This record gives sequence, structure tokens and C-alpha cells, in this order.
Amino acid sequence: MSFREISEQNEIKRLSPYAAKAAKSKGREHPLTPCPLRTAFQRDRDRIIHCKSFRRLKHKTQVFLSPEGDHYRTRLTHTLEVSQIARTISRCLEINEDLTEAIALGHDLGHTPFGHAGERVLQKLTGRFKHNEQSLRVVELLENGTGLNLTYEVRDGILNHRKSNTPNTLEGMVVNFADRIAYINHDIDDALRAGVINSIPKECEEGLGHTHGERINTMITDIVFSSVGKPQIFMSDGVADYTEKLRQYMFDHVYLGSVAKTEEIKAEKMLEMLFELFMKKPGMMGEDAARRVEAYGLQTTVADYIAGMTDRYAVALFREIYIPKGWYKY
Repeated sequence: MSFREISEQNEIKRLSPYAAKAAKSKGREHPLTPCPLRTAFQRDRDRIIHCKSFRRLKHKTQVFLSPEGDHYRTRLTHTLEVSQIARTISRCLEINEDLTEAIALGHDLGHTPFGHAGERVLQKLTGRFKHNEQSLRVVELLENGTGLNLTYEVRDGILNHRKSNTPNTLEGMVVNFADRIAYINHDIDDALRAGVINSIPKECEEGLGHTHGERINTMITDIVFSSVGKPQIFMSDGVADYTEKLRQYMFDHVYLGSVAKTEEIKAEKMLEMLFELFMKKPGMMGEDAARRVEAYGLQTTVADYIAGMTDRYAVALFREIYIPKGWYKY
């Protein structure tokens, strides 16, 4: 037996009957010769980690645009925190940790520059943009020009990682919860560090914990004990209620209208101007622009191009196009 086959057999013997098994994957759009070392889900994880879209996440905003401190989260560190939380839950529930990790690492590949501010701009200009759908588009079509050819289970988890969606695997459901646990708690941590808020609601502290670590541990532990041995992933009503109150508190005091978010207006205007420019002059998107416009249409191509930018690339490009340079003659 190959190392891959041994791993596949171990999954069948060891994992929960409700877990996804690599040997029983629904497969890829384009079949591949199996790897002698890695299962299909391990291979997907590696493909995501090595792709350019993943590397660009380190220069994309999580919540605070261009923070001066070194310790604020980026979209990449958010992704790693989601992966860590999701893997812990999956390990305890004896479901497929490799599939969970692949979904977690790929779930935000399609996120725009400047976080949800960029997403709002593209949604307004196109009428249909959602970052989870764009993440799926990245892995199916855009990365490397042909996509990453991932398994059905990973693609399903990436598409359905939003709270309002329902993945078709327990592993995807775990990432759905892990995403919320990660962003609520690390955004609280960043907001406290920035002085945007001074505390969180007392009832949430009493119900979930007084520190960052305590709150995350409470949420993870609650999911594990609520879901063990079941074909569904749950959070108990009490913990879910406190978690939602925290989320709403962050929307009211941080995500919408806080001092730290005032620069978003400038970022949104900048992306709008770039969008309008590329709609008029698509050739500015590079040598391959004509092929992409023919394949996907002009508006979609422009949205793809802008969504793939990092914050700093968008700013540098805007400066290059719109900010006058000094002129000297000696």
C-alpha cells in the first residue's frame, strides 16, 4: 500500500462515521493521478498554501486599514486563526482535520483589498459581488489562469463559510463557526489595543470569559460538547446568544462608524475610481486583459482584477495613475 492509501484506511477506521473521508471524496472537476504520499484533502491544503492568492492575504485588511502597529491582524493572520480553531474542533470531534484545514486556509482567498469596505464597493458597482463566491471563483478559475482544481468538498466549504450558508460536510460547518469565533475575538483584541473600545459588555464577560483566551476556549469547548457524536455542528443556545451579542456590539461600536473606520471612505472612493478607469480602459489591466474580457465579460474582469489586489498595490497603482509627480529640469 502507498502512504496515501494507508492514510485513507486510517481515516476510515479512526474518524467519526459522520466525517468526510478522502477515499470517498466526490472528486475534482479534472481528475488527477493520485499522489503516492498525500490524500486528496492534504493535496488541496498544499495547493492553497502554495498559491499566490494565499500569499497576498498578508497585505489585505482584516478590520483596520493600514494600521501602524505590528500586532494588528491581517487577512492572512485571520485565516491562520480560523484554521487553528477549526482544527482543534475537528480533532476533538474525530472528523477530517485535513479537509477542515484546507477549507479554512482557502475560505478568504477572494477577499478584496480594504476588507469589507472593498467588498461593499464591488457589490455596489456590480450588483452581485460576495467574497465567498469570489473565493470559489479564485480556486476554480482565476488562480494560475486555470484554478487549483480542488475537490468538491473543499470548494463546497469555501463557498458556504458564511453564517447564512450551510455546507454539505461537518468539516465545512466547523469552519463556518471557526470563522465567526476568530473574527469576533481577534477584532475585539485589536479594537481594545487601538483604544476604539475600552471593554465589552459585562454580561458577555460573565458568560464567555474575561480574557481573549477564555472566550475562545469557552466557544470551542461548547461546540465540541454540543456536537460530539452528532451529524451536525452546534453551539448551545446560551453561548450562541452571548456570541451574537458580542458580534452585534462590534458592529455597533467598531465595524460601523468608529474612528478607526473613517479612512474606509477614502479607500472606497479610490476603488470606485480605479473600477471606472478600467471599465473605460481595460488594456490597463495587463497583456492578458483582452482574453479575460472575452471569457468573462468586462465588468467581471474588472471586479476580478480589483478583488485580487492587496491594499498596498491598490494605493500604489492609484498614486501612479492619479497623483502628479514632481517635474524638474536642470
